[in-house]
Amino acid sequence: MRLVEISRELARSAGALDFSAPVTHVYNPLEYAWPCHRRYLEKWGVHSPRVLLVGMNPGPWGMAQTGVPFGEVSLVREWLGIEAPVGKPRREHPKRPVSGFDCARSEVSGARLWGWARERFGRPEAFFRQFFVYNYCPLAFLESSGRNRTPDKLPAAERAPLFALCDAALFEVALCLRPGWVIGIGKFAEGRAREALAGESFPVGSILHPSPASPAANRGWASAAEEAFAGLGILLPEGT
Repeated sequence: MRLVEISRELARSAGALDFSAPVTHVYNPLEYAWPCHRRYLEKWGVHSPRVLLVGMNPGPWGMAQTGVPFGEVSLVREWLGIEAPVGKPRREHPKRPVSGFDCARSEVSGARLWGWARERFGRPEAFFRQFFVYNYCPLAFLESSGRNRTPDKLPAAERAPLFALCDAALFEVALCLRPGWVIGIGKFAEGRAREALAGESFPVGSILHPSPASPAANRGWASAAEEAFAGLGILLPEGT
């Protein structure tokens, strides 16, 4: 499967890069949670969706635990129907342990995104016939305090080779899936999609990121996302 090949190569090439302080730990869930990630691709990446949703990178309580983009544990297990053994990152931060599907923390962003998908579409089969969710960068970056450091905050000399790999992978994913739209979940992902797909015919837009750090998302992420979809002419089914 082409999506599996793309992810495997990105995991290998991005995992070979070096990063400096203040980053002290780098998690690559496409390595240690590969069985879950592969199952996600093989189970749900089989359609040509109208919309490819692109996130930034793994969150510590979501994809870093499950290998699934925005992968809040309970929704990955109970709604997406994915569960498999999860290993450990090469170096584990004591404040950000990886316990896979035993993780008791809930990732707010993932709970919002997949919770909205469940509410709006009912069954995952209905959602994935129209959407696919993919993360631009496969790596999570942690500082010594345990603080998450997003890829856009990396030094330019470290961003450039990482973004080149991620751009190439996103380009290949888009060619594979042939979506009608590529929608960044947040402005960073939109910007990277525009860069990676420059010169191609894929329309690119964005919706609000569901992060709890966003006051707008906290006021009602689902309604804001649906307004953005409507503004782009992307029609959604009635709620179940």
